[in-house]
Amino acid sequence: MTTFATPAGNAGRVPRRRGDLAHGLLWISPWLFGTCVFLLLPIGASVYYSLTEFSLLEPPVFVGLSNYRELLHDDQFWRVARNTLYFACGSVLGSTVLSIALALLLEQRLRGAALARAIVFLPTLVPATASGVTWLWLFNGKYGLINSALASLGIHGPDWLGDTRLAMPSLLFMSLWVVGSAVMVVSAALKDVPTSLYEAADLDGVKNWGKFRHVTLPMISPAVMFNTVMSIIWAVQVFAAPYIMTKGGPQQTTMVYAMYIYNNAFVYGRMGYACALAWVQVLVTLVLAIVVIRLARRWVYYRGT
Repeated sequence: MTTFATPAGNAGRVPRRRGDLAHGLLWISPWLFGTCVFLLLPIGASVYYSLTEFSLLEPPVFVGLSNYRELLHDDQFWRVARNTLYFACGSVLGSTVLSIALALLLEQRLRGAALARAIVFLPTLVPATASGVTWLWLFNGKYGLINSALASLGIHGPDWLGDTRLAMPSLLFMSLWVVGSAVMVVSAALKDVPTSLYEAADLDGVKNWGKFRHVTLPMISPAVMFNTVMSIIWAVQVFAAPYIMTKGGPQQTTMVYAMYIYNNAFVYGRMGYACALAWVQVLVTLVLAIVVIRLARRWVYYRGT
């Protein structure tokens, strides 16, 4: 049998045929083209525009960091930042608690649990515009279904979206409607909890609350952390619901950060300032996600660690 000697330095290496790299680049060229045109190019353009005064109708004029310095003295910027922080805290906390509670309930061996699981997940499939219009009708002060139900009980319902004290809580309540994805993540984590841990807890005489606190919650903590990070990202960027339902009113109590970016870009014609606002939003979101992930090392339990 004929054998061929190979250099010692090339031992174990598979010879690469000429043209493999070109073929590989050809196959991924649509992805490379899409990434450059629809991701990298817009990112680079937004960075440049954030350093300019750009009205969309005239060529951009370079102004350096003026847009970022203006943020520090913009009262409207701080107002929408507070509104967004309020919404984010309420939404993240509410969705986390509700998703865990619903997942625990749906994992019980109850009749109709599969149907209930489908109903909980169904709102996530509804487009944001359609859900916003639906809840706008539900919260209507005169003809809404919520106030009609209250009227049947002899209770005069308030103007949910027209009252400065109730507008933001109403949006927070509406945001919990799309908790289905988080529930599915927690439900999957609950199925992965070893039954041997519950059996050991039973032998030690641990009650239901103790099982949840010392067994269930640590075992599903990675799923809870994932839901928390995703909820933060979504809450900081919320736009459709307040834009459709309140337009930022009443008295700008529901004017959130993304709406302020939109208004500066397409209503006030200040695209450069809007790009600066958008980059601040990106950086804040990134910092919040990193902080949560770092803090999670103290309370997230990974099996085998």
